[in-house]
Amino acid sequence: MRYDPYDVKLNADPYPMFKLIRDEAPLYRNEEHDFYALSRYDDVNAALSDWDLFSSSRGAILELIKANIDIPPGVLIFEDPPIHDIHRKLLSRMFTPRKIFGLEPQIREFCAASLDPLVGTGNFDFVKDLGAQMPMKVIGMLLGIPEEDQEAIRDFANDQMRTEEGKPMRAAEEGMATGDIFGAYIDWRAEHPSDDIMTELLNVEFEDETGTVRKLARDELLTYVNVVSGAGNETTTRLIGWAGKVLAENPDQRRELVENPKLVPNAVEELLRFEPPAPHVARYVTRDVELHGQTVPAGSVMMMLIGAANRDERQFAPDGDVFDIHRNTKQHLTFSVGTHYCLGSALARLEGRIALEEILKRFPEWEVDLSQASLSPTSTVRGWDTLPATF
Repeated sequence: MRYDPYDVKLNADPYPMFKLIRDEAPLYRNEEHDFYALSRYDDVNAALSDWDLFSSSRGAILELIKANIDIPPGVLIFEDPPIHDIHRKLLSRMFTPRKIFGLEPQIREFCAASLDPLVGTGNFDFVKDLGAQMPMKVIGMLLGIPEEDQEAIRDFANDQMRTEEGKPMRAAEEGMATGDIFGAYIDWRAEHPSDDIMTELLNVEFEDETGTVRKLARDELLTYVNVVSGAGNETTTRLIGWAGKVLAENPDQRRELVENPKLVPNAVEELLRFEPPAPHVARYVTRDVELHGQTVPAGSVMMMLIGAANRDERQFAPDGDVFDIHRNTKQHLTFSVGTHYCLGSALARLEGRIALEEILKRFPEWEVDLSQASLSPTSTVRGWDTLPATF
């Protein structure tokens, strides 16, 4: 029984190990990398909700917490209340349901632009041809990044999450990226306002933690834009890749979706549960706590195995390891829960639904070529860098 987040071979299919840990070691201890882990749904759900005991303020990734580096203000996922709530409120007004659902026509256009040239070719890469393209265009449009610069910005955001095979992410050694790459865009928007997130962030006034009403400082602006750019790209890319693989392995369910597109939203929800793009998050333990008869000392790192919790048969009966588009998914933990519930969840669901609808419309049948596919080696986000298919 061994779970190592840096083990590329293990991460290719971590689910048998997740099940073993759930059943045999509900509080798992990894001596090599010095962390504890929770894997059962109820435990992970409760721990994610308890920000006071399981703190995000030193990061949400094992190596970042260990490095104890400075986290710039505005990195929402690495903050606790009350400062987290102030910063989240600023961004949440830019992700209202009305604004998100108003994006549907443009997202469909982006999907069509990627997919239409492939009709009749017999080949399609779920990641390169769509997953790495559409989310980039959507977040670029929302932020106000010129189209010709969007690929460079996407690659910058993704590189921050990358790890060399079997190694921690670079930020643990080099510190968090500052977002200076966005400086020129912010300067341009200050002179040329538009209907985008950068313009809103430039102009928004808020009451900070000291009670002062002010606008965002430049370094805060850069951090916010960096956070939105990173969060809006990689995870949706991975979702689209997993849709390609899982539905290829479940052709009967794929045919049901073709015949009845109304099933697509629930299928997206089941994909999110079954193959979460971020299979774990970590927290800093602020005080001694007893779990499953053991004491976890203050200062420890607790890893929440979301990928394990999402398949816990105690919550997702009768068999969480089975993919089922008709499943009542209940509340999976892919978007977290409580204070850190994903701000972009509605956008991710919308992009996933539209992508799947547009793919199935054009390519109702496909087979993936796993011999030519490559799984990303990052220790933080799990998914495909390439996933070629034939249709």
